[in-house]
Amino acid sequence: MLGTLRDLAERVGGTVVGDGALEILRITAIEEAGPDALTFATDERYFAAALQSKAAAVLVDASIPHASVDKPLLVVENARHALAQLLESMRPGRPLGPFVHPTAAIEPDAEVAGDAYVAAHAYVGRRARIGAGSVIGMGAYVGDDVSIGETAWLHPHATVMDRCRIGNRVVLHAGCIIGSEGFGWAFIEGRLERIPQVGNVVLDDDVEIGANTCVDRAQTGSTHIGTGTKIDNLVQIGHNCRIGKHCAMASLTGLAGSTVVGDYVKIAGQVGTRGHMTIGSRSTVAGQSGVWGDVPEGATVSGNPAREHREELRREVMIRRLPKLVARVDALERALERENE
Repeated sequence: MLGTLRDLAERVGGTVVGDGALEILRITAIEEAGPDALTFATDERYFAAALQSKAAAVLVDASIPHASVDKPLLVVENARHALAQLLESMRPGRPLGPFVHPTAAIEPDAEVAGDAYVAAHAYVGRRARIGAGSVIGMGAYVGDDVSIGETAWLHPHATVMDRCRIGNRVVLHAGCIIGSEGFGWAFIEGRLERIPQVGNVVLDDDVEIGANTCVDRAQTGSTHIGTGTKIDNLVQIGHNCRIGKHCAMASLTGLAGSTVVGDYVKIAGQVGTRGHMTIGSRSTVAGQSGVWGDVPEGATVSGNPAREHREELRREVMIRRLPKLVARVDALERALERENE
């Protein structure tokens, strides 16, 4: 049991409307809710659906009208924030050290903090440094001369290649690869020759990288991801990209080499960029956009090639009207032909 509705309200600083002694066993989406569940609503449409559901109670924003309803409510200032707090309490805890599994391989000159956790079949390379409270998951790989800060968490089979630097509280999810070889080639005498990629990757504090995402090392210097940035699963970050702080990047996005992304940028899924261009701070790139040129600060762009979002919407409206327009032109041409007969 998670607790009574009153208990949950105390955890998140909320107010109970209705039966505060109601026992809550789980938190679920509206369509999965049963008589033992708390569901949640972040707008009026979802709130109406939640009231019609089988849920025992509803977590709801104070900004949504909620007077005279029959179902018990947990009213908060920000339902998304409160939901995150409640779900965090249900999340399994991270492994706690000190612990080193007998099958882990740690090179003699590596420095591993005394309270770190190193799981089965993990590898820690020569001269690598693992900070206090960090977790190196099962089968994870930490290359030579890697630096990992405090309370970082490498999930199973995450890989950090040689010389990369990982900050404090960084989370690398299963199978992601940091510091893979950058895609650098040149045609020399009719054949492709590799350009050595001798740089590294730097992840600042509180960065989170999703499962099976790849961040390429720089040709020279560093591929750099700023403080607090969160990157989804299955994203490709090319060599020498620079991403600012507190950005959010969704799945299946690919940044070509030397793309620069400012601070507080939102990039939706399946976005692709041309290399050597800049996406300005606090801008938004809509899903499936192809970004071929610089994006100004604060702009919202969409389409391929990406353009100002309202312009793209007008263009889409015109494209959808084309069949009717063509039919009208055909009808006018036929009428003109009949008049000329």
